Formats: sequence, C-alpha cells, structure tokens
Amino acid sequence: MVVQEHRRRGGAFAVAAAVVGVVATSACSGAGAAAENRSGGGPADEVRRAADTLTEAGSSKARTSMEMAAGGTRVTIRGEGGYDFARRMGRLRVVLPKDPAGADGHEPITELLTPGALYMKNRGAGVPADKWVRVDTTTLDDGNLVTGGATDPLAAAELLRGAQDVTYVGEVELAGRRVRHFKGTTDIGRAARAAEPHARASLAAAAKGFTRDVVPFDVYLDDEGRVRKVRHRFSFANQGRTVAVTSTTVLFDFGARVVVRLPDERDIYSGKVRA
Repeated sequence: MVVQEHRRRGGAFAVAAAVVGVVATSACSGAGAAAENRSGGGPADEVRRAADTLTEAGSSKARTSMEMAAGGTRVTIRGEGGYDFARRMGRLRVVLPKDPAGADGHEPITELLTPGALYMKNRGAGVPADKWVRVDTTTLDDGNLVTGGATDPLAAAELLRGAQDVTYVGEVELAGRRVRHFKGTTDIGRAARAAEPHARASLAAAAKGFTRDVVPFDVYLDDEGRVRKVRHRFSFANQGRTVAVTSTTVLFDFGARVVVRLPDERDIYSGKVRA
C-alpha cells in the first residue's frame, strides 16, 4: 500500500488510484454547408467556441460518466450535480463502482471543482468523514481530466479549443431536443495554449501526462451553441498497461441555481492519505 502525505496547500494526489487499481486487479458525415452556424464559420470554429458559449450561459445541471478499460475489464464512475460556468465552480456527487468481488464500493464522494483545485469529501483512505481533501490540479499528470473520476465540465469544453479535423455528422435527438453532432480530435497542448487563464495550467500539465496528446471527441451542440453532451477518449499508462478512458459529460437545465461553497481551512485534512 502506498502512503502519500497530503498538505493543506496542495501536492499531487492520485484520486482515481482506487478505480485504476480495480481495473488492474481484475485484468492481473454530413455536408459541410449544413454545419455552418448562425454566426458564421465552419464546424471547427463553432466547436472551439464551446467554452465561451457555456460561460455566457451561466450555469447548468450536469451528469458525468467515466469508463476505464484495461485488459478486457471495464469499470464506470458516475457523477451528478451542477456547474456555475460564470464563477467556474461546480459540485458533483461521484459514485465509484463495485469492487471485483461484487461488493459495494466506496460511499459516494462529494467533489467541488474550482480553477486549479479539486476538493473531495468522504474520500476514505484514512481521511475523517467530516474533512475535505484539497488537490492542486496543476500538479497532476492529467490536469484532473481523469484523476477525480469526472472531467470538470468547463475543462471538457476548454479542451475543445484545440479541436481539429472536425466533421459535422448531422442532427440527432438528445433528451427530447434536436442537437447537432460534431466529431473530431483535439490536441491537448494546443488547447492549453488557447485556453482561458483559469484552465491553462491544468491543461498544460495534462499535455505532458497522457500517452497521446491527440484526443478523439464527439460533441453535441444545441441551436445556441451550448454543449449538451461531450465525450472524450483518453489513453494513459498505468503500471505497464495502457488504460483507455472514455469521459462523458451531459449538461441540461441551463440557468439552474448552482451553489458551491468552499470549505473553511480548518475543515481541510492535513494528515496522511493512503492511495
């Protein structure tokens, strides 16, 4: 068992280590003209504007899922909550999968997503139930695109700023609403350079941590250009194995009230955390 010391003011911490361990243990095109949006430009331009459009939208509710696969074994982490895009803060309740023996997994984890930091409550691994763990996401190899078990919804949109080879697939129905489906790839390094300051450092860290910098994606935009669903397919190395991660974020109820209160300093755990 690995023991890491986590201090009040940051330090790298493998939040998803338990889930990656589960995987390792179990394994021991449509016409281009149709894609042009009302404000002009081609499909790549509209996809690259997705983060700006979400900021303008203000807030929404969110559902997330993250599927990890290695050696023929798949596990899925699910989350639900809301995100305030104007304040760049979100709150998710993340549910980890059952262990390989079929027993119930960890109790749900509450996560607060902020620029440069991830806060977790009910983390387990020796952390008191009433305490929070704070992680500096700029020190994580993946910039917290994967580590927390859910991709920060605004970071997922910022990642699209590096979109290339974008194809308009066509209109589909999603949750009773007509949306436009685009697919392509994004370059993490390029996205980091184009990102807003709040996301730049974390994406720059991610550009160094994944097996491949080029990430395939599918994104579904509504008539206002807002992301309704986005799916990224990442790949990283873990103990000599390549782990494939599919991260999906679904956004709905735009304008919903989202309350995110950061914990007091005295409520942040400063002891040792077992990964």
